Amino acid sequence: MRKLVYYVGVSLDGYIAGPAGEFDFYPFDAEMVAWTKADYPEFVPTHIRPHVGMAVDEPNKRCDAVVMGRGTYEPALSIDVTSPYAHMKQYVVSSTLGRIDDPAVELVERDPVGFVRRLEQETGGDIWLAGGGKLAAALLGEIDEMIIKSYPVVAGGGVPAFSGAFRPTLFTPTERKEFGNGALVTWFTRA
Repeated sequence: MRKLVYYVGVSLDGYIAGPAGEFDFYPFDAEMVAWTKADYPEFVPTHIRPHVGMAVDEPNKRCDAVVMGRGTYEPALSIDVTSPYAHMKQYVVSSTLGRIDDPAVELVERDPVGFVRRLEQETGGDIWLAGGGKLAAALLGEIDEMIIKSYPVVAGGGVPAFSGAFRPTLFTPTERKEFGNGALVTWFTRA
């Protein structure tokens, strides 16, 4: 069965982006970029790949589908990129977007939990939950694994990693990796 994997960067105070969706406050690290390209190439947007020395058709290693909320999808739309992860099957969960004009991106207007449960039953690689915080909170019961990139910076406000009802859910750390910029990547599985 496929797993739902929440791979996301967070500040020390638990924000995945600033109030306007900004994420450029995270300290850059070339070693981390090289690690992402080598171990998780599918997490690099298709339109960014040539700028970081990757082939557009670089094969995915783990995930072959991405589920994201409207707030995660809109930065690509703002630069006229309608299919940010063309190398994967793309799903945008939104009850307010209305429509998506790219046939490579499927709009999911309701029941993200039921939708993800159906995806998990299909054949294929794992499913990447790209964010945002509201969608991650709605899908918390479905998340099998988290790969959290913790950056040594306090944001002070913005988009939380989980934004929903109080629902303590235990995960077990299974691995850690530290980078020169002070970022720490931790892998967690559902306890």
